[in-house]
Amino acid sequence: MSDASFGADPTAREPPAMTVRGAAMWAMAGQYLSFAIQFAASVIISRFFLGPAEVGLFSIALAAAMLVAVLQDFGLSRYISGLARLDADEIARCSSVGMIFSFAVAGVIALAAWPLAHLYAQPDLAPILWIIASSYLFLPLAVVPLALMGRAMQFRGHFTVNVAGALAQALVGLGLAAAGWSSFALAWATVASGVARGLVAQALRPAPPWPFRLDGLRAVLGFGSRSSALYLTGALGTRSPDLIIGKLLGLAATGIYSRAAALADQFRVLISGAIGSVFFPAFARIRDRGEPLGPAYLRVCAGYSAVIWPGMAGLALAAEPLVRLLYGPAWAGVAPLLTLIAIAEMLIIALPLHIDMPILMGRMDRLLAFNIADTVLSIALLAAGSYWGVLGAAASRVVYAAAWIALYGRFLHEVVRFDVRALLSTYLKSALGTLAALAPMAATYRYWQSPATIDLATLLLCALAGVACWSVTLAVTSHPAFAELLELARQVATPLKPGRRPAVR
Repeated sequence: MSDASFGADPTAREPPAMTVRGAAMWAMAGQYLSFAIQFAASVIISRFFLGPAEVGLFSIALAAAMLVAVLQDFGLSRYISGLARLDADEIARCSSVGMIFSFAVAGVIALAAWPLAHLYAQPDLAPILWIIASSYLFLPLAVVPLALMGRAMQFRGHFTVNVAGALAQALVGLGLAAAGWSSFALAWATVASGVARGLVAQALRPAPPWPFRLDGLRAVLGFGSRSSALYLTGALGTRSPDLIIGKLLGLAATGIYSRAAALADQFRVLISGAIGSVFFPAFARIRDRGEPLGPAYLRVCAGYSAVIWPGMAGLALAAEPLVRLLYGPAWAGVAPLLTLIAIAEMLIIALPLHIDMPILMGRMDRLLAFNIADTVLSIALLAAGSYWGVLGAAASRVVYAAAWIALYGRFLHEVVRFDVRALLSTYLKSALGTLAALAPMAATYRYWQSPATIDLATLLLCALAGVACWSVTLAVTSHPAFAELLELARQVATPLKPGRRPAVR
């Protein structure tokens, strides 16, 4: 894509575009490295410096902040990626809008700090929220540059920004936690991440939010207002667990639940490589060419279920030894929750891109209605489950995931028009691959070492054996994702070649 066609300053040269597979590889590499950095930092902090109550206090603050913080993007990433044509004036408008809403978000979080501290009877909650609020002042520096790089399929830049943010967050969090800053260490780490991401993103793809450009905002505000309503209702469902559990069950229960949920989410991102950011611009190109979305969507479902199902099932089965070996006895309560939440993640990932596809096809109003129903269902089930303790709260996520599939399944079929029989056939093959992947660990538990005694070396051996069994099963069943995975492995073994045009298949 040339600078002229992109509408950018001719002096700001864009790197050559890459294929979807190449973009996915850069996205995966960035997420793998970021995951490794953040995971190592979380293990060290939790094992040596902070207890469940301290993590729980920060989790409540972060969950409350992120209820509002979903508005700071204002749908700009999807708006920019979905435009058929983009010029320098539109980029300036988007940057200005991003800055305005980020300052508004920071202000709302800061104003809510004292009421929330009073509600939870935790005085330290207010200053932690003020610190977190300040981190959102830097995020608009990254939003538009990342959207522009994603639109141009330049995910090398995403790699650099994500890794820089993860490094800054880990180093500041570890340093301050070791110095005895308690929950405040995690709060200042979010500020460090925001600063690093913003500065690196602007260095790679400058799109400063100044001077303000506030003319011609009708299109971006119209899209952004509907997107923000969608994000806000979604955030109420995804961010409410820490708030509800914190109020009903206390800080320690919140810390244990948030650690289990974070582990499951991090592991899912590790397995999938967070390549969802690649799919929106890729599907936008398919739509613009007038081609059907169904076949491409089935390939996405095949890839997700083939890879994430066995990974999350393995996490559920290995939860007890993993928590014991990584976090120590103080966090033993995480294991049963992790098993339940990992199972819920398996169910939800069966229908990926449930937000992206309706937005792409102009079904945002109906999507908002479904999202409101989804949020009400999530909060109601969580509140009901919490009356049986933190284990009941985690069990409610499995019930919610099953109801979620029933809620969104028909709607997504209407939007994408995928072949239902082909999808069910793929699910069956993915399930067989998942069972094969679990077989070595299950046999080890039954005949050799129990979950309470298994050591790390044996656990890793079981994982490697599971990968081998899984690979053979995918090949024998002719899984639709097998050829794609082989091609991806081949590209991992060879350097990415610049200069290739995006080729969405």
